[in-house]
Amino acid sequence: MTKKLLVICGTGVATSTVVMGKLKTWLDQQGLTQNVKLYQSKVAEEVNHIDDYDIVVSTTLVPGSIKEKVIDGVPLLTGIGADKVYAEIKQDIEDGEAAK
Repeated sequence: MTKKLLVICGTGVATSTVVMGKLKTWLDQQGLTQNVKLYQSKVAEEVNHIDDYDIVVSTTLVPGSIKEKVIDGVPLLTGIGADKVYAEIKQDIEDGEAAK
């Protein structure tokens, strides 16, 4: 089952593009590229569609109503704590694979 992974930032352009590049590289290194379809957008456009995605990574503040469904992607920008974020994403990807 392919997971839908959304990367969001304030404008859908700058920091989400950086994180998207890092995720593509990481997914390739992990051999998970075929397991994930990537999407990129701005937070304002996705607030009401958050349930359309299996995994959401954000580099900006998100409304409280969706906060529990979103992984903080800032560590992927700074490098501090990035391993924890990658581990959480990998777990979310593999959870669906185990259900097959």
